[in-house]
Amino acid sequence: MSHSVAARRTALFTLFFLPGLGIASWVTRTPDVRDLVGASTAEMGFILFGLSIGSMIGILLSGPLVARLGTRTMIAAGLTSVAVGVAVVGAGALVGAGPLVALGLGLFGLGMGGAEIAMNVDGAEVERLLGRSVMPMLHGFFSFGTVVGAIAGMTLTAISFPVHLHLTIVAVLVAIAIASAIRFLPHGFARREKGAADAAPKAAVWKDPSLLLVGTIILALALAEGTANDWLPLVMVDGHGFDAALGSAIYAVFAASMTIGRFFGGWFVDRFGRVAVLAASAILGSVGLAVVIFVDSQVAAGLAVILWGIGTSLGFPVAISAAGDSGPDSAARVSFAATIGYVAFLLGPPALGLLGEHFGLRHALIAVLVVVAIAIFLAPAARKPEAALAASATH
Repeated sequence: MSHSVAARRTALFTLFFLPGLGIASWVTRTPDVRDLVGASTAEMGFILFGLSIGSMIGILLSGPLVARLGTRTMIAAGLTSVAVGVAVVGAGALVGAGPLVALGLGLFGLGMGGAEIAMNVDGAEVERLLGRSVMPMLHGFFSFGTVVGAIAGMTLTAISFPVHLHLTIVAVLVAIAIASAIRFLPHGFARREKGAADAAPKAAVWKDPSLLLVGTIILALALAEGTANDWLPLVMVDGHGFDAALGSAIYAVFAASMTIGRFFGGWFVDRFGRVAVLAASAILGSVGLAVVIFVDSQVAAGLAVILWGIGTSLGFPVAISAAGDSGPDSAARVSFAATIGYVAFLLGPPALGLLGEHFGLRHALIAVLVVVAIAIFLAPAARKPEAALAASATH
């Protein structure tokens, strides 16, 4: 039993790594792709919208599809769509077709949104079977994928390696990795039998106050992470006067801080418990954001990004674990909580752009700071409920 669970965990490490590798491979080649398709900034915005639309559709469909098909099928289909999407983006760059790039990003987002919810559901089950914290390390492998993809992408950009070859190679590597890892996941996990029982747990999930509080924590820390992914280099360039290369380097520092926080965070969760770790995470994230917003110093801003990264790193994975433990029907709870997180991750940063247009990007971050600060006081909602099953039986 333990051997198969260990193999399942290792397979999930690989599967979490792949979307991180894919997204960073695309992001590092964005300027080259823009030049190859001859897109203006506004046109590039529409091309990027393909990623957002695909991701939202994938995320919203994922919960119902996991309940119908199980996690293994959903992960295999989603990550295959990621691989195809990366290859289509490369093809679009080769022929200079913006709409083809947008289609590739749509397929990428669709697959990533669908697979990530299913992977979180599977990861929460592995954590339950092993009886110790696994989710931070799983999300750490996603972050590690982004670091590897970013380093490879920057290197290949520097030597002017053709974009279409780069992205085709990534697509092939992702496809091979899916085929080798997916067989270690069990068939049919989280699949629900059709019938009257199907609707009841779902209604209960939506109504559970403790799960909604955990969902709010996820929303706050996913917003802080998504904001950094989309805006951090620009905040450093426009708000603190860094040059473009240093702005990108500061983002790399953020990504590395996230990765380190996630790889070592499991130990802290097992030692001090979820509530303490989530509260400390939100405090660190708040301090990091506050310094970036209010302190006029490049050195302070650069160091504060480390706090922002470490503070944000554990919020999503630890709160997902709490969601799974918050009552019966763990898979539906994880799916619901993860959906809240990914929606915040995707919709928050564009909204921040609108605020930034009026108040400047640094001041726009105040909205993120307020939400993260609120999460400090919500951390007790992540406590393991001893009476959750008894309480649900009385409802």
